[in-house]
Amino acid sequence: MNDDEARQHSPAAERNRGPILAELQRRLPARGVALEIASGTGQHAAFFAAGLPGWTWQPSDPEPRALASIAAWCAGIVNVRAPIALDVMAADWPGAPQPADAIFCANMLHISPWPSCAALMQGAARHLSPHGLLLLYGPYLVDGEPVAPGNSAFDADLRSRHPAWGLRRLADVLAQAGEVGLQLRERVSMPANNLLLVLVRTAQHTR
Repeated sequence: MNDDEARQHSPAAERNRGPILAELQRRLPARGVALEIASGTGQHAAFFAAGLPGWTWQPSDPEPRALASIAAWCAGIVNVRAPIALDVMAADWPGAPQPADAIFCANMLHISPWPSCAALMQGAARHLSPHGLLLLYGPYLVDGEPVAPGNSAFDADLRSRHPAWGLRRLADVLAQAGEVGLQLRERVSMPANNLLLVLVRTAQHTR
């Protein structure tokens, strides 16, 4: 299979990559090592690595077809490492940077069973550097705020496709983060009713 055949395409990744990169560029230092969880097609990895030339980007995914697509999208980009097979639910993440200065995960929590949230937080706590950032992108349900019609329809569609899927309550996600010493530093409103969450270690976990 050549790169053109291996390369998958996500219209959503194409739409959101620019706004996400702009926020990453505002918040990340000039240099570092990033681990991307559930890289999917690889479009984000290729675009972000090109836009953050001082960063080394480590994409990952559990699916062989996705790994082939990531490799195809990122071919020739010198600051992208070869993608690794990573199951977020595993007790260890072999091959993942230790430590990582940033961990990025987009649009995973609502298309995986709820225990993947705790697993993601536990893995981030193992791999993040003391002052590293966990960056989560996607739609969330926020207590006390109306649900956008598009998000409500998306949630219903997800639950019809798989009973373990669905938009997650932001409060529940942050509670899982708190269990392992991570806390919300910043919540950024993004296009199409998405959020970018920036999490860091609590003070007692940065020493």
